[in-house]
Formats: sequence, C-alpha cells, structure tokens
Amino acid sequence: MTSPKPRVVLGVTAGIAAYKVCELLRRLTESGHDVTVVPTADALRFVGEPTWAALSGNPVATQVWDGVSGVPHVRLGQTADLVFVAPATANTLARAAHGLADDLLTNTLLTARCPVVFAPAMHTEMWEHPATQANVATLRERGAVVVDPASGRLTGADTGPGRLPDPAELFEVARRVLARGGATPHTPRGAQVASPWGAWERDLAGRHVVVSAGGTREALDPVRFLGNRSSGLQGYALARTAVARGARVTLVAANVALPDPAGARVVRVESAEDMRKAVLAAADDGADAVVMAAAVADFRPADYRDAKIKKTPGEGPEPIRLVQNPDILAELGARPHPGQVIVGFAAETHDVLANGRAKLARKGCDLLVVNQVGAELTFGRPDNEAVVLAADGSAPVQVPRGPKEDLADVIWDQVAARLAPPGVPPL
Repeated sequence: MTSPKPRVVLGVTAGIAAYKVCELLRRLTESGHDVTVVPTADALRFVGEPTWAALSGNPVATQVWDGVSGVPHVRLGQTADLVFVAPATANTLARAAHGLADDLLTNTLLTARCPVVFAPAMHTEMWEHPATQANVATLRERGAVVVDPASGRLTGADTGPGRLPDPAELFEVARRVLARGGATPHTPRGAQVASPWGAWERDLAGRHVVVSAGGTREALDPVRFLGNRSSGLQGYALARTAVARGARVTLVAANVALPDPAGARVVRVESAEDMRKAVLAAADDGADAVVMAAAVADFRPADYRDAKIKKTPGEGPEPIRLVQNPDILAELGARPHPGQVIVGFAAETHDVLANGRAKLARKGCDLLVVNQVGAELTFGRPDNEAVVLAADGSAPVQVPRGPKEDLADVIWDQVAARLAPPGVPPL
C-alpha cells in the first residue's frame, strides 16, 4: 500500500557533518514525512545504523544486496518524492555527475524521477576545485538543486566556504522543493528523459537573483538610531524559495536576527547607504532580478554625534533635523536594466491600492508588492497578504493571507514569467 506521507530518501555520505543530518532527519519525520535513510558504507563510520533507524522509524537501507527480492536499488528511486543528499562529499558529487552506480545511494540517484537536492560539505579547497565545480554545474544542468555550502568553521582550525548549512534551513529547502515538485507525477518507465530531475518547477535555474531584507538603521549617536519594525521574514522567505527553485541568491540583509538561508550568499548591512552600495553592486553582478523587500528608512539624521547625546536637567531635547536617504528602488528603476526584472514593496497603512499604484508609476519598477502594515500586521509575523501590481498593465494578483513563503512563490512566479529565456538577448 502506498504511503500517504511524502516519501523522502535521505542519502548520507562520509563527512564529519553527518552528525548534523540527524537534526534534519528529526525535522522531516516530525513534520510528517516518510523517510528512508540510505547511508554510504563509510558514512556509518560517523553515525551508526541504529541511530538512523531510531530517528527515521524505518529500516536503514545500506546495501544493494539487502532485501534483493524487493529490488531496492530501483524501487527506492522510483517511489521517492524527494531525494536529499546531506552531507554530499566531493566524491559523491563526482560519482553522481558521472552516473556511477557502485552503491545503493548512487543506484537510487540514477533511478530517481523526482526532485533531487545535494547539500555539499567539504574543505574549502575541495569545494573550490575546478573538478568539483564542474560536477556541480553538471548536476544543476540535469535538474538537481545543489545548495551552496555555508562559510564558517570547518574540521580542525580551517575556516571558509564548505560548511554544511544549518539543518533547520536545509529542512526549509526540502519543504519548499516538495511544495513545488512533490506532487509531480513520476516519469513513466521507458520514457525518454533528457533531464531526469528537471520535470518540476525549477524555473529560476541558472539565474542570479538579489533580495534585500530587514530594516535599515540610521545612527543618531554611538548608542541611538532611527529604525523600523521590519523583521526580515519576507525577504528571507524570498531567498529560501528562490534557492529551492534553483537560483543563485544574493541576500542583502539589514539588521536581521535570523539564520542564513541555506544556499544564499548573505551580505550584511546597517544603513540605507550601506544597502544602496551592496544592492547596486549585486545588481551589476549579472543579476536577472532584484527584489527590494527591505524596509529602507526614508530619512536619516542630518548630523551624527560622535558622543552620546546627554539629557540636560530642565531642558528639552534638541530637535533632530532629518535629510532624505537615497531611494534605492527608484535608482534601480531609473537605470537602464534590459532583461533585469525590478520588484519593489510598498508598505502602506491607508489607501493601500491607490498609494501602491502611484508608487509603481513613480519608482519605475516592473512589479510592486503592496501590503498593509500596522499593529499586528505584516512586521514580525509569519504570514502576509498582498496585491502584486505590474507596470505592463497585467491584472493585479491578489494573494490571500498565508505563509510568507506562499507570497514569495507568487512573486517568483511573476518574475519568472517576465525573464527572457536563457541565452536570448533582452529586448
């Protein structure tokens, strides 16, 4: 009998980060997924078979020759809704890219007709080696999502790119990939498949997207600043969903206390001017789309005090004179940007649609996401509702209240529909 739960094959390979994957497995099982763990033989040197069996609630598949009557080397891939390999070592990436089938995991990868995700983890020199990068490019061309590793402390004293992303963030990648492709019917046996893992919505593959998130802070003195209530949740949801749809993501984050989304390059900034420089630099780095989800302060203090402003007994505070900050969205819209889709956000408290339409005309962006903000609305909440307006005259897209990831997917749907096909010069 077919399991009603989403079926996930969790491939574990021989890296020290295998212990972190126990947390990913726990999150998958506790959220209702039916998980079969397929470790390589050497992976069991790091975490043993009893641990994987206890956490998954299923027998652990380790050998091609186990349970031969059930043909596990074919069945696991054929029946999976998602294959997720973490950590993916350089050796595993190479074997997968070259179609080797010398153990149960690589056999499963060859028979899978569902979304496949690799989460690499290795030393920096191995990750940056041309051979590894070529293998990653091959896997992505075939439809796999390869999540760029995080930067940080590695085994021993080494530091750099190659660290396995946070398991909670890897779980979000798995969740979003399943949401996009988990319902895709399996490819019929015997069908000709040029890209076996690409039959699902990976419409941002090969694209570079830039997302801004959070709220800028404008310093008054070394202690105080002018800021806003933005949490960065919507921008981070945009980054996560873009990674799951295959994009290379640059996330410009202002004063956000959230874990880095797996697979995104995070650039941290503080002020509006900091954000302007970072966003423009990323936009000029071959960006196909720029989504300005951050709440950028409209004004900043005209005068910065080098020392903390003191109270004077019996006297009121001195007035704070403000000057306008640069308008990053308007600057992006005013620049020639053939083939680059610019998306703005309008946070309004009153006359939401009227103000949104006026802002769309004024800013020169291609799309504007208009939402109502205020007490108990949008800022800091996991849900959102919005209207997406388009400069090309398309009908507004109403997005009902729901998780911010759902709004993010609607936004990327609208962006993807406006991107020129890869290799086609923009009009």
